Amino acid sequence: MKKKRLIIRSLILGIMFVAVIYTLYANFTKDTAGDLKVGDKAPDFVLSDMEGNKHQLSDYQGKGVFLNFWGTWCKPCEREMPYMNNQYKVYKDQGVEILAVNVGEPDFSINKFVQKHKLVFPILKDSNKNVLTLYSIKPLPTTMLVDPTGTIVAIETGELSEFRIKEMMESIRP
Repeated sequence: MKKKRLIIRSLILGIMFVAVIYTLYANFTKDTAGDLKVGDKAPDFVLSDMEGNKHQLSDYQGKGVFLNFWGTWCKPCEREMPYMNNQYKVYKDQGVEILAVNVGEPDFSINKFVQKHKLVFPILKDSNKNVLTLYSIKPLPTTMLVDPTGTIVAIETGELSEFRIKEMMESIRP
């Protein structure tokens, strides 16, 4: 009986040891090349908006793009959306677009949110979170500024004030 217990404990200890070694190996060798940074070319993607229209990032070449990743459950996202809406109305005719990418939520939730805040800029649906992964987005909200050449010129995480949104839009205006 003692021998059987010793074998079981040894097996459990061995499995735990292998798991710790694998975790350390995975953390030290993981590829960080996928993380985007200022100066990188913004990866192209195609997403549908709430009306089913397709939006491809490369179609906005020549315009500045305020690319915002958000969720309806995110309180900082909710607070900055009206500011984004106000600035979109000012800058949309000046060559600056907002693409607000909702990450993985159902249409009902998104539509309810859009109606509540009377948003007029394109709301894109990243249902499978493929673009979220492509852009290595961790916290929400995260905003990336893409200049008219398609280069990422700023990455900001967290809630933005209306003044900061205005500054950001001004910085990518062609």
